[in-house]
Amino acid sequence: MISLSRHLSTYLHEHLPRDRQASRHTCDAYAYTFQLLICFASEKLKMQPSSLSLEQLDAPLILAFLNHIENDRKNSARTRNARLAAIKSFFKFLEYRVPSAIDQARRIHAIPAKKIDESLIDFLNREELQAILDMPDPHTRAGLRDRAMLHLAFAAGLRVSELVGLRIEQLELYPHPLIHVYGKGRRERILPLWKETTTAIRAWLEVRGDSIHPELFLNARGTAMTRFGFEYVLAKHFKLAAVKQPSLSKKRISSHVLRHTCAMHTLQATCDIRKVALWLGHASVQSTEMYLRADPSEKLDALSKVMPPTLRRGRFRPSDKLLEMIRPKR
Repeated sequence: MISLSRHLSTYLHEHLPRDRQASRHTCDAYAYTFQLLICFASEKLKMQPSSLSLEQLDAPLILAFLNHIENDRKNSARTRNARLAAIKSFFKFLEYRVPSAIDQARRIHAIPAKKIDESLIDFLNREELQAILDMPDPHTRAGLRDRAMLHLAFAAGLRVSELVGLRIEQLELYPHPLIHVYGKGRRERILPLWKETTTAIRAWLEVRGDSIHPELFLNARGTAMTRFGFEYVLAKHFKLAAVKQPSLSKKRISSHVLRHTCAMHTLQATCDIRKVALWLGHASVQSTEMYLRADPSEKLDALSKVMPPTLRRGRFRPSDKLLEMIRPKR
């Protein structure tokens, strides 16, 4: 029997951060996947987690785990696929270290990802966005921080991990304001900033104070802002803005909405999906095509340039006496 703990520890603590150069968020997400899997396997097999062997994580158990997180934990198909991707990555790592597990790994690689519905993205129009950006109180330290965070999240189209992980050293205010962003896949991009966004950031820097933490945005305890902290800030101002802008009450809010809003406004302004992909840091334009489905302007422009087919003139004339009798008189 092959020990699971030794190989799993090497995979999470050495292979992912050192060999794959995975981000901290990816490492944490993969570690949480295996935490759920080990707890499920331990309960199902009636064993201590540290006693589990590699052979026990076979394809039937992985399938049972995937059904568990969907049916019992009520996770979405997208989350299920993310958990499966982490497990497959681990077994791909094992193929070179444990040759005897190759057949087991191939069976797990054969488990298909579940097809998910590609729904339209949620985004804010200009009035709704302005209502949220106007909510933070610029007369308080927290208000200055929140205003700068929200402005920057929209203006740069940042992922929440990119926003809360942004360091002061990645910000340049002279001679031209810009930020260096390290996105998914270690891809770096440089984004210029609006004058309004720069003003909001400067106002926050004046009250930020000195800190041992290099991150640009700090929470109330003086430590780096977290993903959940930003989501709380966004939800708070969204709720207040919905009072002044009733259309917001019909929309769902998440940390990704500001990124989607930036993409949609950029697409409508430039009509160039390549510029949107460049701004958001997408590796492929295919990732950006979802914004084309949500933007009706391109479709309206195409509709106006196509000549519709004509309709043959005529109207229904009943051929039966009963139908003729009950036909409405005009």
